[in-house]
Amino acid sequence: MKRREFLKTMGAASLFTIVPSRVLGGPKHVAPSDQLTKGIIGVGGIGRSSYHFTSDERCRLVAVCDVDKKHLEQAVNMAKERFHDTPVSYHDFRDLIHDPNVDVVHIATPPHWHALMSVEAAKAGKDIWCEKPMTRTIGEGKRVMEAVKQNNRIFRLNTWFRFTDTFYGLGTTVEPLKKLVDSGMLGWPLKVTVSGATGFTWKFFWVGKENLQPEPVPAELDYDMWLGPAPFKPYNVHRTHQTFRGYWDYDGGGLGDMGQHYLDPVQYILGKDNTSPIKVEVDAPQQHPDAIGIWRKITYTYEDGCQIILEGEGFESGDNVPYIEGPKGKVFKGFQCTIPDVMNKLAELPDPAPQNTDFINCIKTRQKFALNEVNGFRSATIVNMAVCALRLNRTLRFDPEKLQFIGDDAANALIDQPMRSPWRL
Repeated sequence: MKRREFLKTMGAASLFTIVPSRVLGGPKHVAPSDQLTKGIIGVGGIGRSSYHFTSDERCRLVAVCDVDKKHLEQAVNMAKERFHDTPVSYHDFRDLIHDPNVDVVHIATPPHWHALMSVEAAKAGKDIWCEKPMTRTIGEGKRVMEAVKQNNRIFRLNTWFRFTDTFYGLGTTVEPLKKLVDSGMLGWPLKVTVSGATGFTWKFFWVGKENLQPEPVPAELDYDMWLGPAPFKPYNVHRTHQTFRGYWDYDGGGLGDMGQHYLDPVQYILGKDNTSPIKVEVDAPQQHPDAIGIWRKITYTYEDGCQIILEGEGFESGDNVPYIEGPKGKVFKGFQCTIPDVMNKLAELPDPAPQNTDFINCIKTRQKFALNEVNGFRSATIVNMAVCALRLNRTLRFDPEKLQFIGDDAANALIDQPMRSPWRL
């Protein structure tokens, strides 16, 4: 629909509930109401989940976009049924981003699109809610940080375990773990082991298939637009939609899908929001150049000696391995700690600094969200470091300041990967 048709269908009365994007960044306008508006790009899976596909008095869903006509039709019908409202539907994400009636752009596409869409949204003056992983490469993450900063946008990365909910498999929120680490009672340096006991392997076998045979492209799918900046590969249903994560061109397998969920809270607990590991080691079979395979173990080491260990195939360590281990104590699943009377000791300590976890309020006050383009980039970098090491099947050393691998041209070539024309950052 063109904007003129959109305005007709909305009706004059309903327009007074929409806050134009210019209001958020411009001092010359006054918002007629407190309601923001959003558009969702990618409504085939997570974009239509109950947690994301919302429309309420604080933020109204006014637009949806997808390159699959069936997904788009399903999203529009769902909005009609749930919200008694008809969002504008777009095929090209650029049309949604440049819709003047959209304040917030929610990106729920495969990760190979995250950086391009985030940068374009920032340049268009939109605030951004992006699904994890933040970006598919380290270089893309740098471009997103730059664009958000240059355009004074609010960015939210959608993994929330550093500030709410019971942390995966541990029976506790992150807060008491953060207090314990900050107290120094465990000593230093620390080792964090993300094992199968935490549930980390529940998507571990999201791998690709080798030697895919070309198939006819479904009539409802614009496959060329779905690929976008990714290299052209003949269509096969396993490349797209629910199984795309098994291919390096679009994601990083189960590690890419779930890694930031697990690693971002660890980054926060260890106080590493402004740095990265200096080394990543992988224990894995040689990976296929297209299809992602399995791996056995990934070990990260920081300059101060702290380590993060990810256990994959073949590890059955279970509850016997501590989640956090230091020279003076250990913490196991369920917050079982070897330090006597630890809960009473923690109760006497100050709570961690409060975090801004209300995205809508952050937009209105122009304050950074708790997980934003800066600390989110660092936890995405942890994931993408391992992706590079897996693809090359060797240990890599990393400079957290220069954001480059040390003495490895092949690894650095994976930081800024070329995009298929005409797409570029």
